[in-house]
Amino acid sequence: MSQAARILAALAIGLLLGIVTAHAAWSNQAADLAEPVGHLWLSGLQMTIVPLVVALLVTSIAEGAEAARGSRVAGRSFGWMVAILWLSAILGALMVPLLLGVFPMPAHAADALRTALTGVKPVQSVPGFGDFLRSIVPSNALAAAASDQILPLVVFTTIFAFALTRIPAEHRALIVSFFRAIAEAMIVVVNWLLWLGPIGVFALAYVVGVGAGGGAFAALLHYIAIVSSVGIVVWALAYLLAVVGARLPLGRFAREVAPAQAVAFSTQSSLATLPAMLRSSEKLGVPVASSGVTLPLAVALFRATGPGMNMAVVLYIAHWYGMALHPAQIAVGVVVAAITTFSAISLPGQVSFVTNTAPIALAMGVPLEPLALLIAVETIPDLFRTVGNVTMDVAVAATVGRRGGLSADDSNTDQDRLLQQET
Repeated sequence: MSQAARILAALAIGLLLGIVTAHAAWSNQAADLAEPVGHLWLSGLQMTIVPLVVALLVTSIAEGAEAARGSRVAGRSFGWMVAILWLSAILGALMVPLLLGVFPMPAHAADALRTALTGVKPVQSVPGFGDFLRSIVPSNALAAAASDQILPLVVFTTIFAFALTRIPAEHRALIVSFFRAIAEAMIVVVNWLLWLGPIGVFALAYVVGVGAGGGAFAALLHYIAIVSSVGIVVWALAYLLAVVGARLPLGRFAREVAPAQAVAFSTQSSLATLPAMLRSSEKLGVPVASSGVTLPLAVALFRATGPGMNMAVVLYIAHWYGMALHPAQIAVGVVVAAITTFSAISLPGQVSFVTNTAPIALAMGVPLEPLALLIAVETIPDLFRTVGNVTMDVAVAATVGRRGGLSADDSNTDQDRLLQQET
């Protein structure tokens, strides 16, 4: 059984056992014993967030920016990717409150879930706009890391990563290698914790099942629908970009990208879908100068649905707890969501779910505890994440090729530049 299946099974068993035994005389005592186990597992995941996000941001941004400097195609692609990531984050911030206003969580489910995790309390202080501006740049980066001040830490790390591209190559390689080693070690720790995930998820699910009853299933289904809808909209925007940006007929783009989407749906991996994306781009007439550079760069750095869907997760949790978020808090979330998406490079879906949603929740003052339950059902929204990402990758490659006026003759030039840069 796969890791995702084991965690999902633990969630279902924990919820069902909690619902069935909710009226037993010993259920509350059992829940009191299970809750610390679940929170201990969640704390283990939380301890990896800061070092993992910092290390991944440094390596991905430094290497991506350096590649963009070495190739005009990569530079254009990187610019499109950054713009789409910010658009995705803003879309999630605007779309989810509207959806929850029209289709709110079932009242009985929301009340039951709020009482199920009684020990979880969201941050009560609401920062003003002035506080938001003052918090952007940290006066002490180490203090920001120690106190989980995610926004200033992300800003500092981003500036530091871009600064690395301006120092001699041998010095940059040493620093990037150091942070890559930290990231790899943290990923090992996260994988250990995810191997223990069924225990932690079962414990938290049992507590929720005892306190929330059958309303927990209704809430999870509602959550899947809301978060997946954001991914579907970003997926649809890829078709718009192909039509407007690459000037491709809608029917032709849809027909040629469908095989890559099928691979993405079956594998849930953008990396595994790269050969299919290259074939789809070739059939669409995208120059190799564009697809051969843009698509590998996109697989490494670009997750178009990530910021929007990650914002949706955090905003849903805030809705779960009845939090009235200030615009400054949402703005902080948008910034963190757009930037930390780069830390999702080549990570399994459950690992990137933790590394990309937890920083947003910390920055916005939203509780982390529900993430331990939501990670168990991430498999379904991840289908829309992957298919949407793959579709947008092909659309960006086609747009870069069209807008850059590239032809097949340009491919060798840009590939030679990349090889020289790597050398």
